[in-house]
Amino acid sequence: MKVLVTGGCGYIGAHTIVDLINNGFDVVSVDSNIRSTTQLLDGIEKITGKKVRNYKVDLCNLEDTNAVFHENRDIVGVIHFAALKAVGESVHEPLLYFQNNLTSLINVLKCVKEYNVPNLVFSSSCSVYGNTTALPVVEETPLAEAQSPYARTKQMGEKIIEDYSRVNDTQSILLRYFNPVGAHPSALIGELPLGKPDNLVPVITQTAIGKIPKLTVFGDDYNTKDGSCVRDYIHVMDIANAHTKALQYLIEHRNESNCEVFNLGTGNGVTVLEAIKAFEKISGVKLNYTIGPRREGDVIAIYANNTKAKEKLQWEPKIGIEDSMRTAWQWEVSLRNKVLSN
Repeated sequence: MKVLVTGGCGYIGAHTIVDLINNGFDVVSVDSNIRSTTQLLDGIEKITGKKVRNYKVDLCNLEDTNAVFHENRDIVGVIHFAALKAVGESVHEPLLYFQNNLTSLINVLKCVKEYNVPNLVFSSSCSVYGNTTALPVVEETPLAEAQSPYARTKQMGEKIIEDYSRVNDTQSILLRYFNPVGAHPSALIGELPLGKPDNLVPVITQTAIGKIPKLTVFGDDYNTKDGSCVRDYIHVMDIANAHTKALQYLIEHRNESNCEVFNLGTGNGVTVLEAIKAFEKISGVKLNYTIGPRREGDVIAIYANNTKAKEKLQWEPKIGIEDSMRTAWQWEVSLRNKVLSN
């Protein structure tokens, strides 16, 4: 069974491709490589023994997107990751985010409809919950005001798919995941930010290895256990496996409606300072960090209730924060070693 993965050269997309292949799926990727390279595809081939084709296509171009679907009429589903995702950048460049993230989604849905693709899995985010006070969040938790244009594109993306699903046969799942971290245990693929990283863990590992001189913790005066923001850090391979299980769930027609929502998190809230301590413990490296002002667009605290995904998708996160940090560090060290060997 063939699956089309958009954003397949990205961090979560690449790890999901590995999990899909390991579960017997044939995969093709679409990625414009605006914010990614094909480097992770080489790692996928080394891990799985399968060469994955990537169509270098901007999904905002409907004609080019249609051509990919036309060439792959036998796909059983689409997993849609492709999007810009830097919270801070979205605050300063809102139109870029609305144009890119929503136009690409609409074009994918137009092609899904035209080619009668039966299944769609959408990469959503816990950012849709906003600054909620109801913790841990469940799928029915009311969505609060989005704290960034990025988060708003995810809220709007969900609504677009919900409305589409009411009048079309495509079965859809919206996966709201929390904070993906870590890397494949082989250290052959991992998070590969182009330029300065936006997410905490690559900032931690790049600071530890000397690429970044100092890490800034954005705020220590929040109403949390140590004053820093609280997040639910979940290993990327656990996230990847949930996409495979979501697709299998749809293929087996176990869904009760045409559009269902699932939280993907560990259920544990970890502060930024606790994450730093976990890294220092597994790596033996003392991090150079400073406390800075709060960052615009940041939610104070968010972590998941994942009962629904456990019960309906038969999915269970298996990797904790320390092992997540360990695999992230092994990936960072492998990148340095690759540079040194060249």
